Amino acid sequence: MSLALVHSRAQVGVEAPAVTVEAHLANGLPSLALVGLPETAVKESKDRVRSAILNSAFEFPPRRITLNLAPADLPKDGGRFDLAIALGILAASGQVPASALERLECLGELALSGAVRPVQGVLPAALAARAAGRSLVVPMANAEEASLASGLEVIAVEHLLELAAHLNGQAPLAPYQAQGLLRRVQPYPDLAEVQGQLAAKRALLVAAAGCHNLLFSGPPGTGKTLLASRLPGLLPPLDEQEALEVAAIHSVASHAPLDAWPQRPFRTPHHSASGPALVGGGSRPQPGEITLAHQGVLFLDELPEFDRKVLEVLREPLESGQIVIARARDKVRFPARFQLVAAMNPCPCGYLGDPSGRCRCTPEQIARYRGKLSGPLLDRIDLHLSVARESTVLHPPASAPDGDTASAAARVARARQLQLGRQGVANAFLDLPGLRRHCALQAEDQRWLENACERLGLSLRAAHRILKVARTLADLEQAETIARGHLAEALQYRGEPQG
Repeated sequence: MSLALVHSRAQVGVEAPAVTVEAHLANGLPSLALVGLPETAVKESKDRVRSAILNSAFEFPPRRITLNLAPADLPKDGGRFDLAIALGILAASGQVPASALERLECLGELALSGAVRPVQGVLPAALAARAAGRSLVVPMANAEEASLASGLEVIAVEHLLELAAHLNGQAPLAPYQAQGLLRRVQPYPDLAEVQGQLAAKRALLVAAAGCHNLLFSGPPGTGKTLLASRLPGLLPPLDEQEALEVAAIHSVASHAPLDAWPQRPFRTPHHSASGPALVGGGSRPQPGEITLAHQGVLFLDELPEFDRKVLEVLREPLESGQIVIARARDKVRFPARFQLVAAMNPCPCGYLGDPSGRCRCTPEQIARYRGKLSGPLLDRIDLHLSVARESTVLHPPASAPDGDTASAAARVARARQLQLGRQGVANAFLDLPGLRRHCALQAEDQRWLENACERLGLSLRAAHRILKVARTLADLEQAETIARGHLAEALQYRGEPQG
């Protein structure tokens, strides 16, 4: 047979569109042409494939070889098509049966020796192959990652010879059995380790229960970072679909998914991070920190030290839960449903309002420092809390209710179950019709809230977020309706952060 077809997958964002590798052998002077919009790394694959075939004791056909990567208008990059190209040539020249390739999809980069090397983005390809009803051939180093797609037959290979023997029926390979190597669940830091800070712990509980964004403001050493690191342990566990979404993103960004799967990610970019580092970008768009924090927590420490233009790019993802990176040829959409937790000092020196009285910042310096944060960005943060300095006297953790991660997480789980049963989403993601339906107030409370927002000069967006926080407070108490006390506490979280 002079024509063979091999199925593979490209990588576009976190998606894996199908690619068919067509290999045709014709009479004429020996040559190899590769078409189908290949990038440089793909063009170089013909040299890798030639050496791999020869070093695996196969014959490289001395004929005119044409390789087409279809569809032709889809950009292809990386070495992920090497294995499919080699199999196409071998099948077209009759060295492996073409019929054995019909129900297979292949991914893998070839070494000159014929060894199969790992590639990025295997998990999205595995999920797509499962949906297409085909088996997936991957490098052995990617097999554990591909096996996260339950129900998919994964064939793991280390060498081209090994795969050829399998296809020829000489040494059939058994489907790879998952070893659970990626399920290295690490214990979360315990909330009980944080000394004092009862108000901050309460805000953390509310943020976790309703998936609200949170801003801590206070002098250095008050435990802002310590508190933020406890938030992932309070959040409900990821379900299988959410865990696969997270792992697929990290598969695209690196050779392995999460270090501890299926835990929620906790990302802490440095304040010198650029806009593309935060939201993603590049000539070949890659996910940024907000996408790597999908279904988890994005913690921005020293918030005013970030470049203002960098922070402004967070505004749309905070509302939509996704980021669209536009390029001349295409648009790539990345998910970005993250929970923002930020920390800042109240003034340039950090000690405004500290009992020691060491702050010497002028009002102009304080105003300029806080002016680095725009009103629209702060408006999208539901909970603003000032964190005061605790006593330096060390004492054992308090045995207050919800003082540890386990008991607090149990309350959060009950509140989330109420929300999902009532409206299908966490309170922070309620749209306007859902807000009217599930956050209705009595007439007196409605007038009271309107007057309070008018006196404080709050926007309509801020008023809606107050209602969502009040709904979360009611859910934590298993209350059917929002009471005046819930509204009052929610309003307290909208004050300007002070030292």
